[in-house]
Amino acid sequence: MVDDMKFFKYSDYSSVVNNIFILLKNEIESHLPMAYIEHIGSSSIKGAISKGDLDVLVVVEKTNFDDSLERIKSLGYIEKKNTLRTDSLCMLITDKYDYDVAIQLVVNGREQESFVRFRNLLGARPLLLEEYNKLKMSSIDLTEDEYRLRKSKYIQKVLSGE
Repeated sequence: MVDDMKFFKYSDYSSVVNNIFILLKNEIESHLPMAYIEHIGSSSIKGAISKGDLDVLVVVEKTNFDDSLERIKSLGYIEKKNTLRTDSLCMLITDKYDYDVAIQLVVNGREQESFVRFRNLLGARPLLLEEYNKLKMSSIDLTEDEYRLRKSKYIQKVLSGE
């Protein structure tokens, strides 16, 4: 039997997540002053139902990617296994905040745009956000992989303008 996923209302997680984001952003900026850092994912969207985790986008230039990856690792982050990893995208996680925190390190360009664009679309369009929240609540009994697939299809649909 699969453990049910748990989702939380924005008011239940937002202050903790926002405080961790500020700490994380300050730390990353002090080691990667040229990086562009954004709070992304459900917890970055006011009113979104979320697992309550923190997703952070760290954007660097291609020539700085490998060095930036090593610097982030030196701060207590490790590469997350079983996720997409390319020479321009790497997900890192940490337990140093005693909270579910992930960094998406990406090279400046197209990949970064989709994270920010999705966040901005849901933040600006209440009906899309309502749809997204319903999708999450109807996914409680799914496995993590089934949920990710369903969420990914929805994100692609929103980004393609359907």
